[in-house]
Order: sequence, then structure tokens, then C-alpha cells
Amino acid sequence: MRLFAIGDLHLSGGDDKPMDVFGSQWDRHFFRISEAWRKTVDDRDTVLIPGDISWAMQLEQAVPDLQAIGDLPGRKILCKGNHDYWWNSVTRVRSILPEGMAALQHDAIELENCVVCGTRGWLIPTGGNPLAKEDEKIYRREAQRLRLAVESARQLNRQKPLAVMMHYPPLTMADRENEFVRILEESGAGMVVYGHLHGDGIRAGFHGEYHGIQYRLVSCDGIGFAPLLIGEDASAENLNFL
Repeated sequence: MRLFAIGDLHLSGGDDKPMDVFGSQWDRHFFRISEAWRKTVDDRDTVLIPGDISWAMQLEQAVPDLQAIGDLPGRKILCKGNHDYWWNSVTRVRSILPEGMAALQHDAIELENCVVCGTRGWLIPTGGNPLAKEDEKIYRREAQRLRLAVESARQLNRQKPLAVMMHYPPLTMADRENEFVRILEESGAGMVVYGHLHGDGIRAGFHGEYHGIQYRLVSCDGIGFAPLLIGEDASAENLNFL
């Protein structure tokens, strides 16, 4: 099994929302993603999708988008993004997912050669400036949810490599010390993938190794609208993160 990641698919949610209003690079973006996906991912592989999956407002409206993703090769693991308004209950989401898809919400799933956990995350303090009061409250709550996610992963299997998926960036090029990063380092995670950043914001995202953890920004426009390979088999029960 190989492990790929691609986030922020921003499918239309039934409203035929034109994404090229955000730039010509978004023209027919899911067609381009699908083409690249079919060329690189096979049914033995797993693809992590860290949020902002569909513009749908209601769960039923998201079903065609989820089916379109489900029709692509490989197993898919989803977590919630800030624009996934249709995702109001993980139990209901799981009930309508196509075969071969899983949804994480501050919990975890064990795969053949790694464990994956996921949560949404939130804004982080930047530039030495504190968050606004309400954002600080959500940040603390999401930090606790990240703890729940990694604890769930370690309860499943402490021996296999751990990959974490978040929607919001847990760190940036300029700001790398916060509660999310501390939890991730305590968890022993080997790989963290995240999205959320687009356009000029992509330059702010951290992409590389920090304190022994590989961080990958995988919003689709940041990786050329093609799933990014982030892990390959090292052995039958261990994945080598790239």
C-alpha cells in the first residue's frame, strides 16, 4: 500500500459552483484531479483528503460529490474542513459514504502499514499576536480534539507509523510553536498533512521536516491538482514517510 494525500477538492455540491472565479488554474479542476489520480493511484493505495471536500450545504447534496470521489481508485479517508457545512454528524456521514471510504472526526483508523488519525484544527497564534477571544476558545477545543485523535490512534496500534490529517495548518513558515505542534510531537507522529491555504497563502505553509515530523501542505492547487505521494511500503506493517 502507498499513501497519497490531496485536500480542498471543493466539489460543487450540486450548485455547479464555478471554481475558476478563484483563478484560471481552477478551470475544470476536478477533471484534472481525476485524470492525474487515475494515472498514479491504484486500488491497493490509500488517499487522505483533509477537508473542504464539497460546497454542499446539506448532506444529501454532498452525495454526488462523495460518489465521484468514491469512483476513483484506492481507499479514501476524509476529515472535515471549514467549508464542509454538509458534515454535521460523522455518524450520518459514515452512513452514506461509498464503499472504500472512511470519515475521521478526532478519531483514528488502522491500515495495513500505518495508523491515520484526523481532526479539523483551527487558526493558530501568529506573529506573537494572541487570537481573538472566540478564536482562542475554538483553538483550545480543537487542541483537545487533536489529543483525542492521537490517543485513539495509539490505542489502535502503537507500533505502526502514525499519519495525522488536519484541515487547518498546524504551523506556518513563520510560526512553528503552538499547542497543535506540541501535541503532534508528543504523539510520535511521522507525517502530518493539511490544506486550507490557497493562492498567495500557499507560500506561508510549512512543507518539510520540523522536529522529526514531516509536514505536507496538500491543498490541491498547491500540489498541481494531483495526489501527492507521502508514503511507501517499508515492510508489510510499516510505511516509510517521504
